[in-house]
Amino acid sequence: MFRLTPELLLAAYADGVFPMAETADEKELFWVDPRRRGILPLDSFHVPRRLRRAVRHGGFEIRCDTAFEEVIRGCADATEKRPNTWINEEIVRLYAALFARGAAHSVEAWCEGTLAGGLYGVSLGAAFFGESMFSRVTDASKVALVHLAARLRLGGYRLLDTQFLTAHLARFGGIEISRARYHRLLADALTYRAFFPAALPEAVRGDPLAALQSSKTIS
Repeated sequence: MFRLTPELLLAAYADGVFPMAETADEKELFWVDPRRRGILPLDSFHVPRRLRRAVRHGGFEIRCDTAFEEVIRGCADATEKRPNTWINEEIVRLYAALFARGAAHSVEAWCEGTLAGGLYGVSLGAAFFGESMFSRVTDASKVALVHLAARLRLGGYRLLDTQFLTAHLARFGGIEISRARYHRLLADALTYRAFFPAALPEAVRGDPLAALQSSKTIS
């Protein structure tokens, strides 16, 4: 049986397609190239007022890339609202391999030493492909998303791909665009090189909301 490699996976992302499994128990993957694509424009990323308070005073410690596989498995966990997911063991294997190469990252929200939520995605050129997120504590994944957007802005990213648009992502300014427009934006983003900052720089005093308002990038 043909086994997908990390190199082929990155090539697929560069072509605008990504893999999924039908269920967490399914062994096979299939390729997806949505007719309508969800993105979060980084220059108009919106943080709702109530969430602003949670970002500044929500009691989360934000870390990046310290528990990558645990984040994927958190995203794969069945919940009452999401009884099954598209993340199977092959997905875990492939994205862990990308992480080992520095081509994937996690943003984690910790609370009292326990992983409370987070998200992960793939980095290529100046494009970041958000894969999935989860919460075990209220607002954990939302706060992680704000921290992700701040880091992408500061690191010089030009595209935050969310694959599909949900009502949840629309509240942050997410929009849906055509496949053709997405491929144009992706092609442009891949001509640049961005940097994923694990920590926010002193210039924004560790405040992701200030980072989102800044036009500066990290050289």
